[in-house]
Amino acid sequence: FKKKEASDGSMTPFQAVCTALAGTVGTGNIAGVAGAIAIGGPGAVFWMWISAILGMCTKFTEVTLAVHFRERNKKGDYVGGPMYYIKNGLSKKWQILAILYSAFGVLTVFGTGNATQVNTITTAIDTALINFNIIPESASKTLNLVLGIVIMLLVGMVLLGGIKRIGSVSEKLVPFMALLYIVLAIGVVVLNFERVPAVFHDIVYGAFNPAAVSRGIFSNEAGLGTGSIAHACADTSKPVKQGMFGIFEVFADTIVICTLTALVILVSGVPVNYGAAAGAELTISGFTSTYGNWISVFTAVAMCCFAFSTIIGWGLYGARCIEFLFSEKVVKPFMIAYSLVAIIGATVDLGLLWSIAETFNGLMAIPNLIGIFLLSGTAIALTKEYFAKK
Repeated sequence: FKKKEASDGSMTPFQAVCTALAGTVGTGNIAGVAGAIAIGGPGAVFWMWISAILGMCTKFTEVTLAVHFRERNKKGDYVGGPMYYIKNGLSKKWQILAILYSAFGVLTVFGTGNATQVNTITTAIDTALINFNIIPESASKTLNLVLGIVIMLLVGMVLLGGIKRIGSVSEKLVPFMALLYIVLAIGVVVLNFERVPAVFHDIVYGAFNPAAVSRGIFSNEAGLGTGSIAHACADTSKPVKQGMFGIFEVFADTIVICTLTALVILVSGVPVNYGAAAGAELTISGFTSTYGNWISVFTAVAMCCFAFSTIIGWGLYGARCIEFLFSEKVVKPFMIAYSLVAIIGATVDLGLLWSIAETFNGLMAIPNLIGIFLLSGTAIALTKEYFAKK
């Protein structure tokens, strides 16, 4: 990727894709894949691959439309995403879709994008410190409060720094965390290489289990449209070229990182209680059974990076959604409120709220998919024009 400075109110194309990846490559790549395998069996991985192939097409369309139909706000920042390509690309009778998308987005970000991620960070740090007898289990509540305050301050510093700081942090954090995790995961696969053929047999053979289909199909956020909000900030005049970055985003998220997580679990030989819920602890077991308990420190660091990057990415998404509904004047108060939620996520068991947030997350896909279907002709025309010039 060619290094260059972005113009005011924008990111470089690479920063935009890193910010989109920050919101996509999260704890779902560790905990979500483990849960999919536990419920759906190894065959769930096959449907993750199918989902990725379809998702690349969807993400390409979303990103191309987001860059083509974006605007500059009063501060001079690029703003775009599903609400803007619905607003600027479709007639007035479809404008309700843009409002619904933004409303669902605001209702989603506090839970899915923030508090659940903070909870993952505190759990990872607590587990590592308790395992090494650095703190007693009774001290975890106090530690979590301190961690919540620290995360709140860090999130506030990044988000309130504006689009430039978000892009700068994302382009450093995302490649670091992805490379660390990929190296550790490949190590597990290499050290257990004799089991790889059998694992791929199980993946293909188990693909026709109905549970595998239902658990494996939702492995990336293509279709939600959230990543296109970050891509719309790119300093580029070529929507289709940025759309190619969207394809790369889905490839890196699902084909590379989700597949490696699945292989860590399956080739390491750790017992999987199929049919029962599982989370990050199953993935961590795959690492520790291969390397030993010391690796829990590195997996904790990787999980913290994944979760923090997701908080930053979704902070941008929420800010763009609430700005669309009201004005840019509400963005700063939103950022402050969003940062404060980190303390709640670190200290309170909110149970049902997360299920509600996930429901709104899924509802975001409905107006977005209608929008990209209606605008698919525009995306095709832009693509033909781009390659004709090439």
